[in-house]
This record gives sequence, structure tokens and C-alpha cells, in this order.
Amino acid sequence: MENKDHKFAPPLYVTGQKCFICGSVYSYGNVQTCPKCGIEGILDVCYDYDEIKKHLTPATLLSRKFDHWRYKELLPVPDDIQLPHLHVGWSPVYDVPRLASHLGIKKLWIKDDGRNPTNSFKDRASSVGVLKAIEFGFSTIACASTGNAASSLAGLSAAVGLQSFIFVPQRAPEPKITQLLVFGATVLKVQGTYENAFDLCREACEKFGWYNRNSGTNPFLVEGKKTAGLEIAEQCANDLPDWVVVSVGDGCTIGGIGKGLQEMKRLGFIGRVPRLLGVQAEGARAMVNAFKSGTDLIPTETNTIADSIAVGTPRNWRRAIGQIKQSHGEMITVSDEEILEAMKSTARFGGVFGEPAGVTAAAGLKRALETKIISPNESALVIVTGNGLKDIQSAKQAVGDPISLPPTMAALTAVLSSRKTN
Repeated sequence: MENKDHKFAPPLYVTGQKCFICGSVYSYGNVQTCPKCGIEGILDVCYDYDEIKKHLTPATLLSRKFDHWRYKELLPVPDDIQLPHLHVGWSPVYDVPRLASHLGIKKLWIKDDGRNPTNSFKDRASSVGVLKAIEFGFSTIACASTGNAASSLAGLSAAVGLQSFIFVPQRAPEPKITQLLVFGATVLKVQGTYENAFDLCREACEKFGWYNRNSGTNPFLVEGKKTAGLEIAEQCANDLPDWVVVSVGDGCTIGGIGKGLQEMKRLGFIGRVPRLLGVQAEGARAMVNAFKSGTDLIPTETNTIADSIAVGTPRNWRRAIGQIKQSHGEMITVSDEEILEAMKSTARFGGVFGEPAGVTAAAGLKRALETKIISPNESALVIVTGNGLKDIQSAKQAVGDPISLPPTMAALTAVLSSRKTN
């Protein structure tokens, strides 16, 4: 419940929140969507970049800790609030020449966000979300999720001492649900789709006075996600990729990464913004349809193994499509078969094990090379958004079963001989 007596100084450089639809600007506060436009009126957090430029420079970053709080001027977090002790952000960027050769591209990097505390990109958003709940005086926080946002909220809530309620759809993988329960979250398995879980969560937050962490509508969560873009600009400043490839569900991740890259260009850290390639599963392609048609988004049914991006009604589609177009980027879809193949190739040629949604971007890069959207002479950075251990069933589907044999050398020799002849 909300505690009105809990007070913090407002973030130094936030100037307000602007609606993507009507352009109305609201003063800083606990406003999640535009009062004029309703739930469709997604807000964008605005900053005083001229003032930030005086304080956030390559020189000032030299002395800061390597996590995503190093960009504190670009985050909507009060200076006097206690940060979570978990290490979030500054995930590694790997040069993966064997995977580049396998896919047929000159240069390729993987940014492995499965290395975050609960093994997914969503920790970036939840770390900001729990602080906003504390700042605004809430002791309880909730979200709807197909898995990773739920896991991250449960873990970050445990770290800062908030009570968490998680609404998951029926199809959420068991390993992710178990992770929620381990962290002490109250898990509510909704008999329906992600959209059903999302709507019920929103109604529950309004009825019971919980803080709503849903990044589809909460503008502050995207600010956490944009730190991946800030990091890419800093980590790759001397060899910026031509493309940054991102899997797309609600639109918050690619929209946030695009914003982070644009901010780093505005502040002078990079001279250009890489083109964004947004990748959706063919069984959850509502945003690709809107991007290609140039019309407003029409909700669709979803059917894909990539549960983390199985979103039929993306809430942040305007932000996502806007960032993709601003970068002169593109959107494509990939099949579940291509996603399963990417789970194998990303692990076997790049050494990174990603869950289905986590490697959808890698599958999209392969498709983009095949369809000439991306040239073999260009370079790309793929973001793997979640660790493969979160969805073992899909991994087993991708790679099959181990070899079973008696504990004898004769049996081993027979197996090895058989493999040579097949």
C-alpha cells in the first residue's frame, strides 16, 4: 500500500513526462499514462540534456562503477535513494568471429544480458521500478509477465524488501515460475493469455493500491531498459556496429535501447546511431504488421515458443516503431524453427546460451542477411536478452536427447563408429 509520508528529492535532471499521442507534457510525478489519452497514452520521460552534458562526460565515467547506475544523470532516480545491492547492467559484449562466419557477416558482437542477476535484460527495468515504488511510497509492487519481467521483479523486490505480486499467463515456463516462488513473490497463474494477465494486474493495482511495474505502460521502466543502449555506445564507441538487432515483444526494449543510443549521440559520446533491426516471432507479429502498413497497431493472437515476446497487444508500439524509423532501421519476423536453430548456432558458434526470445534477434540477423536487408560487408550487434536455462524444454526441442550407452568401451566404440558413418 502507498505511504504518503515517504519523501525523496525528485531526480535532478527530469523535466517532465510527454505523451506520445497528444504531446501533452506533465510535471514529474507518479503519472504512468496520459490522463487525456488513457491507457494508450504512453508517456516519455524528458530530461534537461544541456545540463546533463555538463556532468556526464567520458571523463566523469572513468571513476564510476561498471553497472547501469553509472549513467545516473540519465535515470529518473532520486540522488538520495538507496540503490539495490545487486549488480545490474554493464553486461559483456563479445566479439564472435565464428558465429559471424557461420551467419555470413563481416563483424558480429553479442551483448549477453543473460548475465544480469535474474538472468535477463528485464533486471534493468525492474531495478528502476522497485526504486520508483519506494520513492512514491509503496510497499507492494505488481506486474504481469510471460516470465522474465516477473523473475526480475521478484528478485529485485526481494533485494529491496518490497512485497511482490506477479500475474503470469497459463503458458509461462515452469523454471521461470519456480524462480518467482524462490524469491518469495506471490504468483498468480491466470487462466488465459498475457493480455488477460496484464489487464487483471492493472485492475488489481488500482483496487488494492499496489505500484504497477508493467513496462508496457510505466514510463520509468523504459528508462532502465535504455541503459543497454547507453552501454553499447560506450562499450563500442571505437567500433560502433552498423546494426543493433533486438527481439521485440511489447516494444519497450527496442524503444528504450533506441532512446539510449540517441541520448549518447546527443551528448557527444558517439557520432551516429546504429540502425535498429526489430525482430518478432511470426506467431506474434502485431508490431511488424503496423510497421509495414504504416497504420495503427491491430492486436493479434499469439502462437510462438518465444514466450517472452508472445505479446498480441504491444503497448509501447509507437515508441518502438518511432525509434526504428528514426534510426533508418527495419523490422522482420522469424519462424519458431528459425528460433530453435538460433538457440543451437548462438551457443555452438558464439558460446552464449539464450532462451527462445533471447536468440530471436540472432535468428532475425540470419534472415536479414538472407533477404539482403543487411549486407555481408556490414557489422551487427545482437542482444541476447535471456539465459537459455529459463526454458529447458525449448532447448531440448532444439538439440534432442543425449546418447545413452552401457558403461563399456565396446559400446562407446560402436557409438563413435556409428556417428562417423552417419
